[in-house]
Amino acid sequence: MKKTFLLRVDGKHPDRLLEACKHEVRKYVARQRRAALPEGVDYWDFACRFGSTETDAAPVHFATLIGLMDAAAKAGADSFFVDILGQHGIRKPKPAASPVDTAPDSSA
Repeated sequence: MKKTFLLRVDGKHPDRLLEACKHEVRKYVARQRRAALPEGVDYWDFACRFGSTETDAAPVHFATLIGLMDAAAKAGADSFFVDILGQHGIRKPKPAASPVDTAPDSSA
């Protein structure tokens, strides 16, 4: 999904436009997560970019995307650009816990 969202449109309240932008992003992500996973893949991950225009968009973490949209609206931006690309994710196994010395202290 690559899209420039407008926050200033005649006859529409900017807060409602911002909520519509967030809804569209969440709807896209939910649709992507419902897609069947390929063999050997654990989950869908998302590569995101955010900026005022497509040329100055910088990579951001998906969890910060909605907050960045709010910040852009609060700063008075007329528009912002969002790029979300679904990609395969494979979970890494947690490192094994090191054995803890549980023997009683015999020096006392």
